Amino acid sequence: MSQWRNWAGDQRCTPSSVARPSTVAEVSALVAAAASSGTTIKAVGAGHSFTDIALTQGVQLHLDGISGLLRVDREAKLATVAGGTRLHEIPALLAPYGLAMENLGDIDKQSIAGAISTGTHGTGVRFGGIATQVRALTMVTGTGEIKHCSATENPDLFAVARVGLGALGIIVEVTLACVDAFMLHAVERPERLAAVLESLPERNATLDHFEFYWFPHTDTALTKTNTRHPVGGLPQGVSPLSAVNHLVDDVLVSNTLFSALCTVSGKMPAIIPRLNKTASKLTGNREFGDLSHKVFATERTVRFREMEYAVPLAQIPTVLAELEAMIMRRGLHISFPVEVRSAAADDIALSTANHRESGYIAIHQHVKTAPLEYFRAAEEIFRAHEGRPHWGKWHFLQSKDFCQLYPDLEKFCIVRDDLDPRRVFRNAYLDRVLS
Repeated sequence: MSQWRNWAGDQRCTPSSVARPSTVAEVSALVAAAASSGTTIKAVGAGHSFTDIALTQGVQLHLDGISGLLRVDREAKLATVAGGTRLHEIPALLAPYGLAMENLGDIDKQSIAGAISTGTHGTGVRFGGIATQVRALTMVTGTGEIKHCSATENPDLFAVARVGLGALGIIVEVTLACVDAFMLHAVERPERLAAVLESLPERNATLDHFEFYWFPHTDTALTKTNTRHPVGGLPQGVSPLSAVNHLVDDVLVSNTLFSALCTVSGKMPAIIPRLNKTASKLTGNREFGDLSHKVFATERTVRFREMEYAVPLAQIPTVLAELEAMIMRRGLHISFPVEVRSAAADDIALSTANHRESGYIAIHQHVKTAPLEYFRAAEEIFRAHEGRPHWGKWHFLQSKDFCQLYPDLEKFCIVRDDLDPRRVFRNAYLDRVLS
C-alpha cells in the first residue's frame, strides 16, 4: 500500500487497505467487517489535522464519495450535508436557499465531519465553534449500526458526539443550523500590541469577529475586524477585493513572499527579528467587503506545523507576555506570527470551549524548522493557565492530563464503551488521549 500523509506532510501512515464507499450502507458493512475480523478502521478527510489523530495501520476510509447537500428546511434554516462534504463546498450548496453557515474558521479545506470532530472554530465571543452549529448527526458505530442523534433523539450521545475525535463512530450526515446569507465588512490594520491588548475586552464584547496576529520580536499586531451586514448592506464605498489586490495581498505577499522569507530565515535564523519587522509592515492594511465565506477563509500554501491552546478569555494578555518572555529568554527566533482568536462557551463534552468563554492562542513553525523546543516551552505556559489543546493540533498531553481539563470526560468514555466496544476506531492517538 502507498503511504498517506497529512497536509503538513509530517504525519504519515501506511494503511492495510483503502476503501472509498459511496453509500452509508457500504460504510456500515466496512465497519462491521472490521469489527468481526478484529482489525481497525479510520475515516480520513482533508488531512488538515497536525496531530496523528487520522493515522491508521488498519483500513483507511475516504468519504469523498459521501458528500453533498442532502436536504434543506428553508423555513427552519436547517441544512443536512453528507459527512465527506468539504467546508469550502458548503457555501455554494446553501446559496440557492439564501443561507450560510453562521461562522467559519480561516481554513475551509476540511471535511465537515473532520472539522467538528476535532473542534474547529473561527473567532467571535458571541459565536461558538463549528460543532455548536450542529443540530443532528448520523453516524456508523463500531458495530456497524447506523445511529441518529440530536438534542431530543439519543441526547446523551449528541452531548458528546459533536466533538467526537473519531472515537465514537464515522459521521455520515450532519444537520447544521444555518443563518440568512450575510456579508462581512473587513478592516485589517497594523496596531501596537500593547494598545490591542488593553482594548481587547471591549473589542471582544462589541465586535462581531475580532482576531489579531502578533509577530514575535516586534511590538506590532495585525488586527482583523469583521462586521456582519445583510447581503447588499455593506457601507458605502466598501467593495470586494479586486482580482489584482487579491493576487498581490493573498497570493504573492501572504503566501509566495512569506514562503521565500521562511526559506531564507530557516538558513539564517538570526535575521528573523528584522524580517518580522518588515513582514508586519507589508501585510494587514486594507478594507473590503464580501460574502461571509469569502472573508472568513484565506488561502494557505505555506506548509507549517501548529499548536493551539484554548485558555480562559481574560488570560490572553498574561499568556502572551509569558510567551514573549520565554522566546527572549531562550533566544528563539520565531518567524511565524502568533494568532489570537476567541469563542463563546458551549456545553459540548470535549469542546475546548466547554463551559467557558475561551481565548485561542496558536503558534506555528515552518515544516522545515524543528518545532519541539518552542512548542514544549509554550505548552508549559498554556498548561499553567488551564489551557486545553486543540485536538487536531500539536500537543504532548496524555489521558491523565485531560481528566482535570474536561469534567464530562467520563461521560464521553462511557458512551465510547457502548458504541465501540471492540475499539474498531482506535489508533495510537486515541490510545494516548483517552483512558
